[in-house]
Formats: sequence, C-alpha cells, structure tokens
Amino acid sequence: MGALRWLLIALPVSWLLAALHASPLIVFAITGLGVVPLAAAMGGATEALAHRTGPAAGGLLMATFGNAAELILAVAALKAGLTDLVKASITGSILGNLLLILGLALVVGGLKKPTLTFNRTAAGMGGAMLLLAVVGLVMPALFAVTHPTAARSAGDHLSEAVALILGATYAASLVFSLRTHRSVFQGASSHAQEVPAMPPARAIAVLAVATVLVAVQSEILVHATEGVVARFGLSEVFLGLIVIPLIGNAAENAGAVVVARKGHTDLALSIALGSSTQVALFVAPLLVFAGMVLGQPMTLVFTPLEVVALGLSALIVTVIALDGESHWFEGAQLLAAYAILAVAAWFI
Repeated sequence: MGALRWLLIALPVSWLLAALHASPLIVFAITGLGVVPLAAAMGGATEALAHRTGPAAGGLLMATFGNAAELILAVAALKAGLTDLVKASITGSILGNLLLILGLALVVGGLKKPTLTFNRTAAGMGGAMLLLAVVGLVMPALFAVTHPTAARSAGDHLSEAVALILGATYAASLVFSLRTHRSVFQGASSHAQEVPAMPPARAIAVLAVATVLVAVQSEILVHATEGVVARFGLSEVFLGLIVIPLIGNAAENAGAVVVARKGHTDLALSIALGSSTQVALFVAPLLVFAGMVLGQPMTLVFTPLEVVALGLSALIVTVIALDGESHWFEGAQLLAAYAILAVAAWFI
C-alpha cells in the first residue's frame, strides 16, 4: 500500500472532474487510478484480519473481501444496467489473472532462474478446480446456442442453478484447502508474504472507509463508462474484459509479480489460480443473485469470444502447471495470448 499511497490524490481530483463534467475518458482514467490504492488497502486490512481469525474464518474473510473492490464496481455497473460490462469484467478478471499476471510472474521469476519449480500437487488441484469453474460458466452459453428456441426464463433459471452449484463448490474448496487437506497446500503458504502488524480495530476501520470510497468511485466510474461508450465508441465488452479488471486487481496483481521476483513461484501461481477460481466460483454467482435483488437480470450467458477464451486459457494454464515447473518463455507465451485477446476485444 505504501508505494501506492500517492495515488490517493486521484480521489479528490476525480470528484472535482466529475463535478465539472470533464471529458468522460479523463474522468474514467483518474477515477480508475483512485480505486487502485483503495483496493490495496482493502486487501491489506482483510489479510491482517484473516491472520488473526485462524485459517477457516480467514479463508472466508478472504473469499468475501478479497475481490471486494471489483465486486463493488460490478454491482454499481449492474445497478446502472450495464450487464454486458459486468459479464465481461468477470471473464476479464479470470483471463487477466491466468494470462497477464501469471505470464508476468513467470517472465520476472524466469529472469533470475532458468527453471522455476512449484508445488505440483497444489497446482494440479488448482487447475482442476479452475477447469470445473470454467465448465460452470460456459454451460449456460452452450445451452443458449444449442437451444435457441427455449424460453428466456429457462436460461435465467439455468444461470441461477449453476450459480448455486458454483457457490457450493467454492465452500467445499475452502473446507478442502483449509481443513481436511491443509498439508497439501503448505508449500505455497510457507512462503506467504509478511503481513504488517495491524490491530483489528484499525483493520476494520480501514476496510469500512475504503469500502465507502470504492463505492463512491464506482458510481463515478460507471457514469464515466456510459460517456466513454457513447462518445468514443469503445464497447462495454472491451472495457469490461481488459480495463476494469486491471483497475480492480492492480494491487493483488502487483503482489503476485513481486513474490515471483523473490523466487516464490508457487505463491505467485497460487495467487493467479486462486483469484481466478474465486471470481468464477464466488464473485460470479454473487452477481447473479445481486441482479435478482436489483431487478437487473444477470445471467451467465457469455459471448462466444469469452467462452472460447476462458476454455483455452484454463486448459493452457493447467497444462503448464501439471509438470510442476516452468520458465520465462512459457510466461511470454501467456502474455502473447493475452495480447491477442486484447486486440480481438478492441475490434468488438
């Protein structure tokens, strides 16, 4: 958080620009910068609380607040009726973690050592969980394509049922990794980053203040997004697939690259796979039910581009993780895949 603290100046600047009705693109950029240090503060406070509550409650805390900034952004967009943006932000977050962040981590780590090794068993389990999550996210889209004449309510109910199953699977994964098979994941956790001492009262206060400020920034960002789409012709899919995930996950992503540079490849892989799985099994189902509450139907029917990109990315990362070792060139290949995806999204 310390290195990002200077970005807090973007908060009052974004409020002023929004009040003056400045260019939507400028407001979008400055507001997004303001979210980055807030997300870092929320992550630090959550981690401090998790270390004090024990592994079981700590895992639940990390699941609830680990993607809080991104979740608040998505809820604000959903409230405004930008469902395409929300759907794209879900897939964009997963793809960003798998391709961009893991790719950067492998390149940075591989510059110091010719061969990078990590916990093969934990990586394989993480990859299998990711593939399961992708199956859940892809199935509603396949149903929509193969049964185009089915009633819309059928697709809505399918998304709700899949969301329930994904959420239950995530709860089971917490029990598996934090209780029944903790020893399997010792390799990644043994290199855990040092968490600065933070009293619980201060951590709760930081979490509360940062949550309120992220909510304020989200409202401004969503309003600016509507202006950017209308004035500059950028699609909601591109903004959600590429830009929004970078804003919401910037702090966590930077952390993965830093630990990879220190030689903790297993932890970097755990962050990338864990974050992707958390979005698919926890954030996506939560947004489906949030849409029901807000009166904005939110299904898990993604575009063909998103479906194919999710499937191929999960498969590539699982193949890389299975042998328990990697190198910088595999990281470069992941970055190339992300660049191709970004170019494709730009032309939508």
